[in-house]
Formats: sequence, structure tokens, C-alpha cells
Amino acid sequence: MADLERMYIDGEWMLADGGATFDVKNPADGSIVAKVVNGAGPDIQRAVGAAHAAFREWSVLAPKDRGSILLRIQELMQERRDELARLVTLENGKPFEEAKKEVQFALGYFGWFAEEARRMSGEWIPSPQPGKRYWVLRQPIGPVAAVTPWNFPATMVTRKIAPALAAGCTVVLKPASATPLTALAIARITEVAGLPKGVFNVLTTNRSRLVGAELLTHPLIRKIGFTGSTDVGKGIMEAAAKQVTRLSFELGGNAPFIVFDDADFKAALEGAVAMKFLRVGGQSCICANRIYIQRGIAAEFIPAFVDAVGKLKVAPGFEPGAQIGPLINEETRAKVHSLVEDAVKHGAKLVAGGRYLTDDKYAKGFFYSPAVLTGVTDDMAVAQEEIFGPAAPLLIFDSEEEVIRRANATKFGLAAYFYTRDLARLVRVSEQLEYGLVGANDATGYTHEIPFGGFKESGLGREGGREGIAEYTEVKSVVVNLG
Repeated sequence: MADLERMYIDGEWMLADGGATFDVKNPADGSIVAKVVNGAGPDIQRAVGAAHAAFREWSVLAPKDRGSILLRIQELMQERRDELARLVTLENGKPFEEAKKEVQFALGYFGWFAEEARRMSGEWIPSPQPGKRYWVLRQPIGPVAAVTPWNFPATMVTRKIAPALAAGCTVVLKPASATPLTALAIARITEVAGLPKGVFNVLTTNRSRLVGAELLTHPLIRKIGFTGSTDVGKGIMEAAAKQVTRLSFELGGNAPFIVFDDADFKAALEGAVAMKFLRVGGQSCICANRIYIQRGIAAEFIPAFVDAVGKLKVAPGFEPGAQIGPLINEETRAKVHSLVEDAVKHGAKLVAGGRYLTDDKYAKGFFYSPAVLTGVTDDMAVAQEEIFGPAAPLLIFDSEEEVIRRANATKFGLAAYFYTRDLARLVRVSEQLEYGLVGANDATGYTHEIPFGGFKESGLGREGGREGIAEYTEVKSVVVNLG
């Protein structure tokens, strides 16, 4: 029997107005993991009201004291890492070992921003007039609405709420309806850690239109942090314009992964496989979406890549050795398969995988055999759209100038990767790729200490690094007339 999970508003675990619920299902077998309360309009009003009321005291608390609470949250998440990871696997489907790594990374945001809270300083500006003094302050922006996706149920939550809380903001979090359990578990930890009531609220609901109409346009919400698709982000941006609400977006991606013929072969091969398939089975905005291979190395690299992909283990997340779990739902699986079929229809060759897995242990889940396509061209949908699943289109290029032009020929600009042993090329390509994150001979992604965000239609603002906390502040200039 699945348990009923309540949402967390103003320090209380509450039922939804009207008593509605929705099911959270395991994508590996379709089983109901939990029933979750389905928030309605009055719940949104309560959550925003709680955040607004709590803001005054939380915002003036000494940064070191806010930081102490965040460090306690980090400590408790560390203690409960495997418990949190189990929830991630149950509701998201990713392999348990991968889920543990996610939680380990997620909790680090509390540590980083706990320390950054004490370093958020202003400036004393030398006065051009003897009778005046000028200084510049950074102050918390106010109550924040955070909307997070399902692909990283822990990391996407902590990457938003940790800097907001550290800056002195209060938060209303709306986690993805497919994966709310991890967010609720984090809320329990914040409660135990002593976070004052109303500072962090978790609104669970699958009523997206209601969230857009009442939470994201609420006059008391001063900032929106959103991770999701570019199309949804544009809709939020349009609605937020009516109140001139501040925005931070991490949106879609179409990451190129470039292998030059002078690359370290083994490192490039392992990096390409990992960045394409081993981050939620390709359901990540920074996953490799187009793999460009220089002609001189293609005859050797492509067979090795196909062989490595063929050895990946697709299995339910708790099965030992699982490397790729199920996709989150049938809609996602169908989209991936349609992109593969479209590529083949237009001349690409399917050389590995590319089929539904439905036998035995796969029968009730959304499993897909990792696909590799050769002969792909830039005009195919599989190279133009964000795949968001385990399908790798391989493309051939001849020159550095050519591949940079092709890699940049997209409306997206979130992440890019390339491998080369040529130091001068490493510098040139890093500078010319139009992406917010560039991995040069590296396919591990970002870390807490550096800013992360996109160029072009891949987002606004930055998360992580020193920039991450600045996103949750307003800059105030003070002019003091001594006369």
C-alpha cells in the first residue's frame, strides 16, 4: 500500500485544499510508490503567504547563522544519503549507484553557499564630492518561487534553494509531479536542521496551469528560478514580464561532443559514452546530443564506440551493475524512438540498439535499447532537437573551422565538449564555442565552485559559483549627504 505524502507549508505537513491526491509511479515497473497531496489555489496562497511572512526575520539573520543551518542540512543529507538515493531511484528510475552520486553532489550546494553567505559583501565608493559618501549593498531579493524538473530530483532542488536561503530569501518550491518525494525528504531534513517555519515550503501539485497562473505571477514572489524546456521557459518569461519578476532559467540544450583526430582515444571514447548515456540515460540538458568525429579517426572510433555502447547494462535501478534505467515515461520513450526512426528514414544507419525493451524484467517499465546512428547530417531532426534519451547520432567533420561552425549552428548554448591534445587548439575551440559550459578533455560536467548556465535560448543567469548567490540579491546604492 502506497503512503500518503503531505506537502510542507509554513512548517506544517498539510493535506491539499479539497483533499485531492496524485500518484507517483516507479518508471521501472509502473508500481505506485506513493500518493501525494495535489495542491490547489488556496495552498499556493498559503505557501506564498508563509514565505512572505518569514522573509523579514530570515533576511536579517546574520549570514553566519544562516550558514550554520545550511551546514547542518548538508550534514543530515550526508547521513541520509542512501535513503535519499533510494527515493531518487524509486521515483526517477536512475540506477541506485548513480542516484547516490547525485545526492552526494546535491548536498554539496548547501556547504558551498553556507560559506558564500559570509562573503556576500558590498562596496565603499570613493566620493567625487567631499560632503558625500557612497556605498553599495547587496540585499536578499525576497520570496522566491523555484520550479524543478524530474531528471535530477535532488540536485535541481538544492542548486536553487541553497543559494536562495543563503542570501536571505525564502522559498516556495514546486518540484516535478513525477518526482516530488526527494524534495519532501529534503524538506524533512531542513525541519530537523532547525530552519524556521515558512522559510522553505514545498508545494506538491500536478496542476501546472494553476502554478503558472497563481504562483509564478503572484505579486509577492520577487524571483523565479526554473529548470526545464525552452518553450515552457518562454511562457514563464512572458507571464513574469507583467510584474517584472526577476528570472533565472536553465533551459534546453543540444550539446556537441567533438572528437579531434589528435584526441586521447581512450579518454574521448569513455567521455563520449559517459556524457551521452550515463547521466539519467541521456535525459539531461547537458548530455552529448551530437557527437562529431573527425574523419581521420572515424574508422577507428566509431566501431569502438558502438562496441562500448553495446556493453552497457540496461536494467531496473536497484539491479546490481545497472548503468541505464528506464526513461521517465512513455511519452519520452516514444519521442526518442521517433527521432531514431526519422533519422533512418532520411538516410542514417542504425548500428546499435534503437528498440523498445519489453521482455521479462523490462515488461512493465519504459526501457529503451541504447541507440547509435551513423551517417547523420546536421539537418536531421535528431541533430536539431534535444533528444533527451539514449540515442547517439554520430556525425563526421573535416576541419576545426567547420566543426565549430556546425556546433554553434543551434538556438541552444548550454554545454559543449571536445577532446584534443593540441594546446593551441584547446584554447581556440574553448573560446569559440558558444556555450555556457565547455568541457575541454573533460566530460564530468560542472561543480559547485563555478557558475553554470546557458547562452542563447538555453537560459538566463547562472547557478553555482559566486554568481549563484548574487542571482538572489538586489543591488542598492546609498548616498549619504554629510552636510
